[in-house]
Amino acid sequence: MVKAVILAGGLGTRISEESHMRPKPMIEIGGRPILWHIMKIYSAHNIREFIICCGYRGYMIKEYFANYFLHMSDVTFDMNCNEMQVHRHHAEDWKVTLIDTGELTQTGGRLKRIRDHLDSTFCMTYGDGVSDIDITQLLAFHQQHGCEATISAVQPAGRYGALNIEGHSVTAFNEKPVGDGQWVSGGYMVLEPSVLERIEGDETVFEQEPMKQLVRDGQLAVRKHNGFWAPMDTLRDKNALDALWSSGNAPWRIWN
Repeated sequence: MVKAVILAGGLGTRISEESHMRPKPMIEIGGRPILWHIMKIYSAHNIREFIICCGYRGYMIKEYFANYFLHMSDVTFDMNCNEMQVHRHHAEDWKVTLIDTGELTQTGGRLKRIRDHLDSTFCMTYGDGVSDIDITQLLAFHQQHGCEATISAVQPAGRYGALNIEGHSVTAFNEKPVGDGQWVSGGYMVLEPSVLERIEGDETVFEQEPMKQLVRDGQLAVRKHNGFWAPMDTLRDKNALDALWSSGNAPWRIWN
């Protein structure tokens, strides 16, 4: 059974308007934590076992799942009899392991700390980005290419309108084009447990030396994703995702 690891321990300083009160993965999109949205993406591809690497205010993530049944149910509390009656409930068939990986631990260190829970190919992503990526195809691609790691590449939308200029004239205007031809990491990865041996300890940033080693050794495959992908780095990003969800046309909602 393939597991999904979600890094959910960072401080989220670029969205401090929200993250000073709660961990970034618990910031809500459409009334549900973005962490929930990410887990729904994976479970739509029959991945239902999760390991969540907690850190900053990790107790809030634990409390959310401890009370998940109540979050998803209609209930009556009879205070006089100290009883609870559940009228309607819907809970996911998820197995969720929450590991405290330290408040200041770097991304590589968080993965290293959960090595005892990983004994086969696993998925990994961050707790702040949503996509309509086909996880099933990503896993098949990883198996086909036989590398230690496979990363999804995306082309993020530009922040500003782009101008084509000749002399003193604008010859073309493109409102918020897709990147500048560059591909960047979309964060959705498939990894082999052997990758963890490339991580020294808590101070290791996974995206630096371990990834560079994988590249040097020819062990990093890449699959281009041309569909939707969006991070939640800033309040502006959060508001944009909220608007998409409210419109009923959120591209990452690939579940029924």
